[in-house]
Amino acid sequence: MAIKVNEIFYSIQGESSWAGRPCIFIRLTGCNLRCAYCDTRYAYEQGRVMEIWEILKRIREAGCDLVEVTGGEPLLQAETPELIATLLDAGYTVLLETNGSLDIGPVDKRCARIIDIKCPTSGMCGRNDLQNLRKLGARDELKFVIGTREDYEFARHVLSTIPAPRYTINFSPVSGAVEPCLLARWILEDRLAVRLNLQLHKIIWGAEARGV
Repeated sequence: MAIKVNEIFYSIQGESSWAGRPCIFIRLTGCNLRCAYCDTRYAYEQGRVMEIWEILKRIREAGCDLVEVTGGEPLLQAETPELIATLLDAGYTVLLETNGSLDIGPVDKRCARIIDIKCPTSGMCGRNDLQNLRKLGARDELKFVIGTREDYEFARHVLSTIPAPRYTINFSPVSGAVEPCLLARWILEDRLAVRLNLQLHKIIWGAEARGV
């Protein structure tokens, strides 16, 4: 079975509760959203078709057991759940980063599913499928990318609708829009049980780096 891949690379996990871990990234081609702050526009169209066995061969060479499937929007491709299940069956710990607009139900629950809930600054908050919140388990995570106070209040409102979440919730500042210290202050003032999530890969490699 084949899937369109933008890039495969070995780097440091930069986001979510897995930040800081060496990780192999499989970035799939295509996205159904156009977020204002998107930093992976090159993944909208670029890529080549690969068989799943080819992808496994590539990642074995890196010798790392943590793999993230990302995009673009990986769930646009019908073959993505099979890719994830194949990786899990091969013994990898698998993360999926998805933009939250598509149903996560078909994705193997052994996978850590990280949903990026779109806030107003993205221009895409009307595309959130909030039914996904009912499908999250303890392994899964939410991420809110926050560029303004309005985004922060939107995220707070979404959280108020979730009774006693069992999963990690990440608040991440939009690079260059909100200073991390300001977002940290808001979190502390409101005593939110969330995780301040800086984009570690941008701190290490720089905002413009690709494939590292």
